[in-house]
Amino acid sequence: MQENLFFGSQEDNRPLADRMRPETLEEYVGQQHLVAPDKILWQMIEHDKVTSMIFWGPPGVGKTTLARIIANQTQSHFVTFSAVTSGIKEIKQVMAQASQRKNFGQNTIVFVDEIHRFNKAQQDAFLPYVEQGSIILIGATTENPSFEVNSALLSRCRVFVLNSLEQEDITKLIKRAITSPKGLADLRIDIKEEDIDAIAAFAGGDARFALNTLEMVVYNSPSDIDGIHVSQEILKQCLQRRSLLYDKQGEEHYNIISALHKSMRNSDVQASIYWLARMLEAGENPLYVARRVVRFASEDIGMADSRALEICIAAYQACHYIGMPECSVHLTHAVTYCALAPKSNALDVAYMTAKKDAIETLQEPVPLQIRNAPTKLMKELGYGKDYEYSHDYEYRMTDMQCLPDALVDREYYKPNAIGSEVKVQKRMEQIKQIKKMVHEKKNK
Repeated sequence: MQENLFFGSQEDNRPLADRMRPETLEEYVGQQHLVAPDKILWQMIEHDKVTSMIFWGPPGVGKTTLARIIANQTQSHFVTFSAVTSGIKEIKQVMAQASQRKNFGQNTIVFVDEIHRFNKAQQDAFLPYVEQGSIILIGATTENPSFEVNSALLSRCRVFVLNSLEQEDITKLIKRAITSPKGLADLRIDIKEEDIDAIAAFAGGDARFALNTLEMVVYNSPSDIDGIHVSQEILKQCLQRRSLLYDKQGEEHYNIISALHKSMRNSDVQASIYWLARMLEAGENPLYVARRVVRFASEDIGMADSRALEICIAAYQACHYIGMPECSVHLTHAVTYCALAPKSNALDVAYMTAKKDAIETLQEPVPLQIRNAPTKLMKELGYGKDYEYSHDYEYRMTDMQCLPDALVDREYYKPNAIGSEVKVQKRMEQIKQIKKMVHEKKNK
């Protein structure tokens, strides 16, 4: 590979993504549901009626850029904060300066990137200044702000949701970077349309990632007197698998386990395996997945196929013994079995119904006949009196009352007519008939 002849011509050594950051709404790409003419955010900026707000969206969709554009177009002083380097003292100093500017008629926009990383004390430090109007706070977060931002601060901010960029948006940004003097125009890049499309698709809606990838491809491709010729081999190397979007502690973690659970519940084998792979390949602890699948076996399958619980417990043990990547096949076994198994939520419904009764009838006494009587006094008080030991009776059961008086004849578990619950249903009906017969004999 020839040495790239054009490195020296780049006076601006900032990363391409930073150099190509749009400076006006006209240059801004994507988020048309917010910044198209006559949309709410466009109106706020156009009429200089900007209030404190939080931008929530995935990485590389223009949260920081939009905050800078707002500052530029509203002629506001722009201050950025970092959760790592900004303590309470620094925040209060900047707030005092903002109050002085306000007295001279200039607004201060305080931009807090990754606001979800600020602790409660740091977030609280902004609150009085937001309330007084001394600052306009713009927070950016990739995490659900309802979980990560103090409720008091959140209630004073308008939340705007930014979406992943469309592939055509990313393509537009790449072409602009190739032809712009701020970008790579001086390098005279020879790149095919399908290569641009490949980078755009690979970026997954993340503009910063796309431009970083483009820069990597360009600066590692061969060059000659005519310019830089993007190499297919270099392109392939740079388009290797990127890290999957997955935060094991954040909202996406719960979104994907929910997707797995609901896919299994809907008997969608292919989707179930896909979401399992998404979790495992992103580094999720296989024991966490295994525990959730064990829960599913009883919550959504239950007595319709009791074998499901056995298989899921076995998969959990396999994960414990051998770990990843080997245990991925055991989890696939369990997930596939659960997706294919007949579904019944009768056990879950039974418990939740019984739970409600239990909470509402905590004062109900245990019937005397089924109380334990370890002492003489308890026996004298009637504990255990009239207890009927079922093994001493025909059919190994009696009509003895085991529920509190207030809940007699209550039914919690009601099997569905599916899978093995058909047999369970028949067995429960048989038990009911036997108890009726025993009761009739006893009362003749």
